[in-house]
Amino acid sequence: MGTSPMGFLLRELRRQRIAAGLSQGALGGRINYSDTHVSGVETGTRPVKEDYLQKIDETLDTGGFFVGMWRDLVRDGIAPIWLREWIEIERDAVALRWYEPAFVPGLLQTESYARAVLRTGGLLRADVVEERVQSRMERQSVLTRDSPPRFYAVIDDAVLRRTVGNDREMMREQLEHIVACAERPHVHIHVVQAGEELYPGLAGAFIIAEMPDAVRYAHLDHQVRAQIVDRPDDIATVQAAWDAVRGEQLPRRQSLDVIKEAVKTWT
Repeated sequence: MGTSPMGFLLRELRRQRIAAGLSQGALGGRINYSDTHVSGVETGTRPVKEDYLQKIDETLDTGGFFVGMWRDLVRDGIAPIWLREWIEIERDAVALRWYEPAFVPGLLQTESYARAVLRTGGLLRADVVEERVQSRMERQSVLTRDSPPRFYAVIDDAVLRRTVGNDREMMREQLEHIVACAERPHVHIHVVQAGEELYPGLAGAFIIAEMPDAVRYAHLDHQVRAQIVDRPDDIATVQAAWDAVRGEQLPRRQSLDVIKEAVKTWT
């Protein structure tokens, strides 16, 4: 864990628990988490989440120490440097439009699915994988906060059929999670039906963020890192790709039926 802010936070979680005379099981009982969950957080093998830290602060009467440290020093630092600018844009956006031809959009991923995706190919060290999983889970709070942005996601049908991590149960849980997310009034999820011919979106994933002042930014995925663009001509190109993708998508209710049918294929 080293001397990073995250490492310090995890060490403090353990130190203050022990100082309070509590075992991992005893603390877990007070905050309604299992002892294995508490252990996983303290050892860095489970993502840290703000609601967990809030319960720790309340139980150990820390005066908000852990939530404060998370917000001020840790939360953004666990994201890759090239992603931090986009996270700020994402938080301020009033609408997000996301197209994915290969994977479930990050804001809709379960923890297990995100971990499996990031482990694919063994390109990242285990500790980097866990840091990015934590960052991804934290980002998802943008959809559950008060006054969330309007969220539109279009995914290729192949995303629902492609095995990730060779784990059928994980895939079933992931698709069920998408269905649950789609029940929120501000979340619109659409599917491009299987068998469609080539269409512009297959060139790569992208996100368009619309800000309160109507300014738009786009996030383009590449193999190494993402690119954020805001030049009018670039935004116009990405918007045209979005419009083309929307022309191929199924209606919202029909898309949800396709996802529910895909759930059954993983049981």
